[in-house]
Amino acid sequence: MKEDKDSRWFELECVPKNYIFSKEERPQNLDSPVCDLIPVIDLAKPKAANGHSQPVEEIFKASQEFGFFQVINHGIPEKTVNDAMSVFKEFFDMQSKDVATGIVQHKKAYIYTSSTDYVKDGVHLWRENIKHPCHPLEECIHLWPDKPTRYQEVIAAYLVEIQKLSSRILEMICEGLGLKQGYFKDTSEVQLLSSNFYPPCPDPSLTLGILPHHDPSFITLLYQGGSTGLQVMKDGQWVNVGGIPNAFVVNIGNQLEIISNRKLKSVKHRVVTSTHETRLSIATFVNPSPDCIIEPAKILVSELEPSLYTASRYKEYVHSNKAFGDYTSAIQNALHSES
Repeated sequence: MKEDKDSRWFELECVPKNYIFSKEERPQNLDSPVCDLIPVIDLAKPKAANGHSQPVEEIFKASQEFGFFQVINHGIPEKTVNDAMSVFKEFFDMQSKDVATGIVQHKKAYIYTSSTDYVKDGVHLWRENIKHPCHPLEECIHLWPDKPTRYQEVIAAYLVEIQKLSSRILEMICEGLGLKQGYFKDTSEVQLLSSNFYPPCPDPSLTLGILPHHDPSFITLLYQGGSTGLQVMKDGQWVNVGGIPNAFVVNIGNQLEIISNRKLKSVKHRVVTSTHETRLSIATFVNPSPDCIIEPAKILVSELEPSLYTASRYKEYVHSNKAFGDYTSAIQNALHSES
C-alpha cells in the first residue's frame, strides 16, 4: 500500500480485507469469455408493415426475454453526454480531504461515498458514488454539488434530455403492452441520479462494484461510456452487457414488472471490477411519484391471468424493500406467493 498521504484509497497492491466478499458472493469465472447477448435497438428504424414501429416490437421482446436492452440513435446530443461524463470525472478526481476520506452531506440533498460505502457485513463496494434527487428539477438543482463549478448547469441539461428519452421509451413500452397512450405520463419522472466511479482493482475476483440487485424503478437508463463491467443474470448465468459508445442501457425495474403483471422482467444485475479498466457510469432512475399506487394494469388482468401482485404505494414499497445495489431482491416482497 502506498504511504503517500495524497494517495487515494484504491491505490493499493492488494485488496484490503474489508473489501473482500464471502466466497459465495464473489464473482466467478471472470476470465471466461461470455457473449454479449443483450439486444441493441436502433430507435431511428422506420415503422413495420403492421403499423407498430420496429423499435416497439424489439423493446417489448427484449423486455420479456432479458429485462435489458441498449438503444442507439436515441436523439440525445453526444456533446450533452460527453459534458456530463466529463463533469463526473472532475468530481471524482477532486482530491479534497473531505471527499477522499468519507461521506459528504450537502444540505441533506446528496451523499458521496468512498471507502465508507458499507453494504453487507461491514464489507465495502469497490466504488465511489454520488446520488441526488432530480425532480422537480428547479427545486433540486441548487442542492447539488457546486464543485466543479459547471456541475449544476451540465447535469441539468443532461437530465432534460434523459427525461425526453425515458418518456419516449415508456410510450413504446405502453404500445407494446397494449396500454393506452400516456399511461405513465403523469406518474413517472427521473427521480434520482446515481453516478459511480469504479477504479482499477488489484484482484477483481475478490470484490464487487455493485452487488446483485433489482431496481425499484419503472425503468433505469444507464450511460457507461463504452466501458464494460455490467452483468445481467440470464438463465442462471451472468451475461456481459457490452460497452457501446454513445449507447444507453435500459432496464426494466420492479414497478414495471408489477404493472405488466410479470409480462416484462425486472432482472438481477451487478457490476464487476477490472484490473486495468476504470469504469464511470451515470444511472438515472425513472420512478413513480411517491403516492402512486402500483398494481397490475387492469387491462392486463383477467380470470385466465389473475393479478400476481399486491397493490401498494410506491413510497411504502421502497421503504419496506432493499434496493439500489443492496443484497435483497425487492421484487419478491410484492408477490402474492411471498405474502
